[in-house]
Amino acid sequence: MFAVCKGERMYHRYEDMVRALFAVHNQCPYITRIYSVGRSVEARHLYVLEFSDNPGIHEALEPEFKYVGNMHGNEVVGRELLIKFSQFLCEEFQAGNQRIARLVYDTRIHIMPSMNPDGYEVAARQGPEFNGYLVGRGNVREVDLNRNFPDLNALMYYYEKSNGRNHHLPLSDNWEQQVEPETRAVIKWMQNYNFVLSANLHGGAVVANYPFDKSRDARIRGRTTYAATPDDKIFRNLARTYSYAHGWMHKGWNCGDYFDEGITNGASWYSLSKGMQDFNYLHTNCFEITLELSCDKFPPESSLPGEWLGNREALVSFVEQVHHGIKGMVYDENNNPIKNAEISVSGIDHDVTSGVHGDYFRLLLPGTYAVTASAPGYAVSSSTITVGPAGATQHDFYLKKAPKQNAKTKQHHGRRNASSPKSTLKLGPR
Repeated sequence: MFAVCKGERMYHRYEDMVRALFAVHNQCPYITRIYSVGRSVEARHLYVLEFSDNPGIHEALEPEFKYVGNMHGNEVVGRELLIKFSQFLCEEFQAGNQRIARLVYDTRIHIMPSMNPDGYEVAARQGPEFNGYLVGRGNVREVDLNRNFPDLNALMYYYEKSNGRNHHLPLSDNWEQQVEPETRAVIKWMQNYNFVLSANLHGGAVVANYPFDKSRDARIRGRTTYAATPDDKIFRNLARTYSYAHGWMHKGWNCGDYFDEGITNGASWYSLSKGMQDFNYLHTNCFEITLELSCDKFPPESSLPGEWLGNREALVSFVEQVHHGIKGMVYDENNNPIKNAEISVSGIDHDVTSGVHGDYFRLLLPGTYAVTASAPGYAVSSSTITVGPAGATQHDFYLKKAPKQNAKTKQHHGRRNASSPKSTLKLGPR
């Protein structure tokens, strides 16, 4: 059965979704927690179900992962898959599945089935038979939430030319007034948890899409151009991980389109401004991709069991990717953790920072890297670290206090905010 209870409809309206999440929590109370990151325009909670061996607690060196579904209210397969995935994690943990148990013990997994519950209710009132391409896509104010995040790409592309900062780009002082309640709640969620890896689930195509979504260049002969991040190789690998573990995404031909290996760079597909996956990468430590999972945005209920079978392994495999690269602690000479230390990898112009507990996580492909840790008031520390194919390599940094006149801190240049050019609204799947 795809649904929670016998006789229950497979599609979950808001109250049904809430009951399903609490049913999972009640079934697995010691490894789950339910919390809300905020409310929608119509005051519906944006609920998250957390899986961890210590719910509600960040454990040092244990990475934070998130899945977000239903950002577009009428793209419903991801919403249902995340509800089912939650049930699956609980049931398999109880059944003694060692792979799932290892994930729960070693990862803090956050699952938000619906970022746009108001839009879903608009779409669901029409139902699968009559839902249009746009009805319920935006929130109740008809704002597309995946065009609603602060435009940090424009600032990043400016900094690339002026040798400015390459991570944790700042927001304007009035950013909260410029976004919708759902977007604001999710941004604050990102700021409060040191997420390492994420995927947001959409519909309308079948492909794993990776940053950047916004092109650096104007359209050339009707086409946008590939916009690579400094971590392009890693993002391509993450997208491939999902695509090849999926039942048919990797075959390329889906929904009348062809994507080699079932993956695409966002800007190479079509340029999108103010999207969520680019914002994750530019404002936080989190690497996020966008998963397009169904040709039909609101397919018949009869298709859901097949969608689950096609995505089950991919959903698990993608979470496991959070345990690759390097991780460790940043300490001072007295073994006190240092938060907000910058971790730089030679040859990759995108740094990450240590969290409030002093732990850092840096996704990397197998290889040998020159890695540097730095923090204001401390001498820089550098190491050569080899990353293997299985599991993250742990390496701790110990920073010594530097005399004030010798202290070297990275200077960041450029404006605090950048105006973004007006862009035509694109209404593709993502």
